[in-house]
Amino acid sequence: MASPAPACRRLAALGAALRPQPRAAAAAAAAGLEGALAGYRVLNLGQIIAGPVAATLLAEFGAEVIKVEHPTIMDPSRGGMEFEQSNRSQLGITLNLREPQGVALLLELVKKVDAVVENFRPGTLEKLGIGPDTLREANPALVVTRVSGYGQTGPASQRPGFDRIGLAFGGLTYVTGYPEQPPVRPGYMLGDYNTGMMAAFGTLVALTSARATGVGQDVDIALYESIWRSSGQLASQFGKGRVRERTGNYFAGVVPAEQFTTRDNEFAVINATTAPAFTALCGAMGQPELVDDPRFSPRRELMENHEEIHAIVRDWVATLTYKELQAALDEAGVPCTKAMSITDIMEDEHYQAREQIISVETASDHGEIMMPGVVPRLSRTPGHVSRAPMKAEHNEQVYHELLGFDAAKVAQLTSDGIL
Repeated sequence: MASPAPACRRLAALGAALRPQPRAAAAAAAAGLEGALAGYRVLNLGQIIAGPVAATLLAEFGAEVIKVEHPTIMDPSRGGMEFEQSNRSQLGITLNLREPQGVALLLELVKKVDAVVENFRPGTLEKLGIGPDTLREANPALVVTRVSGYGQTGPASQRPGFDRIGLAFGGLTYVTGYPEQPPVRPGYMLGDYNTGMMAAFGTLVALTSARATGVGQDVDIALYESIWRSSGQLASQFGKGRVRERTGNYFAGVVPAEQFTTRDNEFAVINATTAPAFTALCGAMGQPELVDDPRFSPRRELMENHEEIHAIVRDWVATLTYKELQAALDEAGVPCTKAMSITDIMEDEHYQAREQIISVETASDHGEIMMPGVVPRLSRTPGHVSRAPMKAEHNEQVYHELLGFDAAKVAQLTSDGIL
């Protein structure tokens, strides 16, 4: 494995070559094409990750997204690199929703937007006097996307929720790890990001309906629900009397598929679970007779004897460097990859070719930082990334364009603690 110091030097050189706007987006801009969501305007009242991610996904594809923060009680993530990523491509304003004048201004802003995204604990907007029904009195077509730990209804709705809680309540944590050990938390914040993506999807579905009917609605998504929706056959297996437990790297019925250690101590993931792939793997190992071995044929025997076939593959992989293994399995057509570390990802030519590593300038002390690129890729109207806003950076612009305020009016409201 590469040592950290040389890797950091290589990444510094790489970062200098990357730009925030992917090549496809630059070409689209040069051709005068707007983002696919141009014409939509969204108020982002969300904080930390899940809500802002939903909003920023819309922003990357052309929606005008306005990040709303309290004048003195900012998004708790502001100042960290996560804020820069979760709120990129947005405008930034301040508004004190704890004051009646601030609530009145929000209701005026709502008349000018298509959607509001929030991720407060259920009931918070209602206590402030700006619940969805009140907001739609100002704008009947408004979509209100509500992200929370447990959803807006149900006996657990008032519980606080964070990513780790969503992973656990959604069933993922329980089945992750080894049977003889406590469950293991997955290494990514899947609850926050999956929920952000599902919330963005739900917002688009509701916006499509609102454009057609003139009637808005609520989008209600819980952290645990995005995880539960990804659970595959977990429920159907339970219905057949099977309860999935932790099985380490083995996933029942998916054989051969494991993480294997190469001669140079890299972790290689092989997934040869179809009959053609298994045949190709046996050929690549120089053991074609394994295909018809009674331990591994028919397929139910292969699944029953998964430890034996994995041991055979493990011994073979240990004789090769990762580069040798990847070359052999690429030639054979067997799915294989290294378990990619962040250093591997940053140096990988495929990630770079797909514009999945971009460098974005920030307005904070972080300077220029690297982030994942835009997903998904659109051929005609690709997404675009710009930096996250500074606190109140666009107050004059937004309040002038949407509400007609001049600079003096904005300054007075700021002095009064409303902005």
